[in-house]
Amino acid sequence: MKKWLTVAVLLMILSFGFTLSSSAQASGARLNHIAFYVKDLKISTDFYHNVVGLDTIPEPFHDGRHTWFLIGPKSHLHIISGATVNLPKEKNAHLCFTVASVEAFIPRLTANKVPYENWAGDKMAVTNRVDGVKQLYFQDPDGYWIEINDARE
Repeated sequence: MKKWLTVAVLLMILSFGFTLSSSAQASGARLNHIAFYVKDLKISTDFYHNVVGLDTIPEPFHDGRHTWFLIGPKSHLHIISGATVNLPKEKNAHLCFTVASVEAFIPRLTANKVPYENWAGDKMAVTNRVDGVKQLYFQDPDGYWIEINDARE
């Protein structure tokens, strides 16, 4: 009987902990999507699909002005045509994607003639952070900065 009581108490504790964890996640904000305004939808769609390697997903507007990409389990990148000016973009404001290997990603940039640089701005160079993460930066056709890294967490 004591064994069953102990098991029942443990199950209640685990259940209570899971409920608290689920409630905390449900009440907190999480990323839904990021949207970029672009000059040429076809060029940007091709770039994010062929260079970055993102898959498109259905978008509800069907107006020829939007492309949606899946960037996480429930997160999207929306690119929207209609930008008329190219505003300057800073490297500090960037979108980051993690890949299994930065070295294996570089040929994709090379094949598409996309220049990249390290954080310091050295051309065709990779940053090796103190925590062992490798990273590089490049710009999309509208000048938005993208980081590619091999972070494990």
